[in-house]
Amino acid sequence: MATTDRDGTEHEGLADVRTRIAGAAKAAGRAPDEVRLVAVSKTFGPEDILPVIEAGQRVFGENRVQEAAGKWPDLRDRFPDLELHLIGPLQTNKVREAVALFDCIESLDRPKLARVLAEEMAKQGRHPALFVQVNTGAEDQKAGVLPDEADAFIASCREEHGLTISGLMCIPPLDEEPSLHFALLEKIARRNGLSELSMGMSGDFETAIAFGATLVRVGTAIFGTR
Repeated sequence: MATTDRDGTEHEGLADVRTRIAGAAKAAGRAPDEVRLVAVSKTFGPEDILPVIEAGQRVFGENRVQEAAGKWPDLRDRFPDLELHLIGPLQTNKVREAVALFDCIESLDRPKLARVLAEEMAKQGRHPALFVQVNTGAEDQKAGVLPDEADAFIASCREEHGLTISGLMCIPPLDEEPSLHFALLEKIARRNGLSELSMGMSGDFETAIAFGATLVRVGTAIFGTR
């Protein structure tokens, strides 16, 4: 069922996801406002994104810097309170654009990237929130620091590069029980004094909320299939 939101418009997919987030939070003994929804708009154009913005959603996630740069500046001119997250891998040659465009970079995963981000953030005087991506499944094809190396990497980001780390992010393997990976990410976060956890997507965000997710990244359930 669609609901009318703060801008007076309706969006059925968004309303359904919000209802499910609230229900999962309640079931976990948490307040719904402890979980922020990142609407994943990769591959969708402004014509698809605009109705979601008009229904009140303000936080969006993109996988590629170049794609985001082509569609978000105009939308942000119209809606200055939008918040944009980079949730895909970041190449060092795209760091300048990423720091200028994104409010949060969720895919910090290697020493060189930490160094270049620190240098560029100092140059621009702009400091997007940073999440370390952890490759909880140790998948060769997937970005992210390995779980056994996460503590040392977080420490080096803080101590060597002066970076403030806001939280952790993971993408569990498709063929494994996601709860095992969410529990692992929460454990790493807790021992490093981090309270923000970006985990859970369209197929498993309710499980992620049960394991402490503070951000869930949902695309298909809002925008439909790509």
